[in-house]
Amino acid sequence: MALERLQLENVRCIQAADLVFDARRNLIYGANASGKTSLLEAIYFLGRARSFRSARSETLIRTGVDRLTTIGHLSRPHRQSVLGLGYGRAGLEARLDGRAVAGVAELATIFPVQAIDPELHQLIEEGPQQRRRFLDWGVFHVEPSFVDTWQRFQRTLRQRNAALRARSPADLVRVWDGELIGTGTHIAAARQRYLATLNPHVRSMGERLLGHPVDLNLAQGWAAERSLQEALDRSWSRDNERGMTHVGPHRADLQIRVDGQLARERVSRGQQKLVAAAMLLGQLRCDSEQGSMTAALLVDDPAAELDTESLDKLLAEIRALPLQLFITALDHGHPALERLGAAARFHVEHGNLTRLI
Repeated sequence: MALERLQLENVRCIQAADLVFDARRNLIYGANASGKTSLLEAIYFLGRARSFRSARSETLIRTGVDRLTTIGHLSRPHRQSVLGLGYGRAGLEARLDGRAVAGVAELATIFPVQAIDPELHQLIEEGPQQRRRFLDWGVFHVEPSFVDTWQRFQRTLRQRNAALRARSPADLVRVWDGELIGTGTHIAAARQRYLATLNPHVRSMGERLLGHPVDLNLAQGWAAERSLQEALDRSWSRDNERGMTHVGPHRADLQIRVDGQLARERVSRGQQKLVAAAMLLGQLRCDSEQGSMTAALLVDDPAAELDTESLDKLLAEIRALPLQLFITALDHGHPALERLGAAARFHVEHGNLTRLI
């Protein structure tokens, strides 16, 4: 899979652009606040329906207008496709070759995209939602049926929580338990299967980037020695009192350890970025070897965030992966970036983008 062409309108400081990309490497350079990151956000939006900088899609819309549009021309196995997303007052509209896309989970399978940006350390530092999103993004690509199961679980969870908030009788709340247990147990098992495959890749990537192994462990969202049925039974009084479901895969967390110690307690913020990068690159390596996808990777100004040695290691690992790279920099002549090899080059100035090579 590759993004061959991107047409966009009204994404932050970019009024309009129509760009043709290289299938392997693309370097975008220009001054700070020129629009480099805005272009990466537009590409990310195409596969995630959000920015990697904010969960609020409306922040992407250019000041003074009420709608943004991104249209990607994709080279997919055995065919070409057009993926179009619009976002405005009416919400999100997404279409693939003219048909409506079911939701964000389906987008992830159509155009897989990951980002390494200056806030990547939040994957380690912040709450569990980002780590669940990271894990599920990988499962989506190796187990196609997972998308449907995940969507069914989310719908059922919303119904059960709505009944709890409405103080409905117990039988009207617990009528949702059967579907919640079936889909929730399936999600936890799929996550564990994927993690068993992913862990060796993340571990070795950590050793190469940091000099220390990085290991991931899943806390599934309820006590491991109990079934989800038993956990729901034990949690019933608390659920009923507080109006929400307290156990299930929506409460899962991914524990991240470096040399056997929790990463958030052991390593500095700068090292946390390398730990998170090891997770993302390990995931891309794992999923490509599974034959499930070729992803787009967005890397936002790594030369400003990493020392020379760390940058060289990161780019060497990226260069070895079968992916489409979009990387930004202040200057296209940075020695480490030159070692990436042949790349399409784009200059950005005041929101105007020009392909040079």
